[in-house]
Amino acid sequence: MMWLHPAELTTHLRNEQLSAIARDDDTIITAAIDGAIAEAKGYLAAFDTEQIFSTSGAQRHQLLLIFIKDIAVYHFINLCNVGTQYEIRKLRYERAVDWLKDVQKGMARPDLPVKQDPQGNLTPVKYGSNPKRTQHF
Repeated sequence: MMWLHPAELTTHLRNEQLSAIARDDDTIITAAIDGAIAEAKGYLAAFDTEQIFSTSGAQRHQLLLIFIKDIAVYHFINLCNVGTQYEIRKLRYERAVDWLKDVQKGMARPDLPVKQDPQGNLTPVKYGSNPKRTQHF
């Protein structure tokens, strides 16, 4: 079962554009969707991606769905950007990736299930240090 179906991309591209670029080959659209989901999974490593991407319909996280569509459309129009405004698609792609980076850093907190470790702990351990300062007196 797919998390995002090719027909759902009509919220971001018109049917004519999808048909013109794909030339009735759904594998091209499916490859773009799969690439977008794989890209998002890389940023969502702290979350239970198996559970997130096993949902369907209205159960899906709607903001994540919009951003996955933006990423998929960007990958899709790299083949040929017939009738699309490439700059707008590029900006939407960058906005989607920025949001995913914010989620990864913990600056944005979407309502997504957190990955549990085998012991059942929910809190990941984060560590780091302050920036190195070089002061000479």
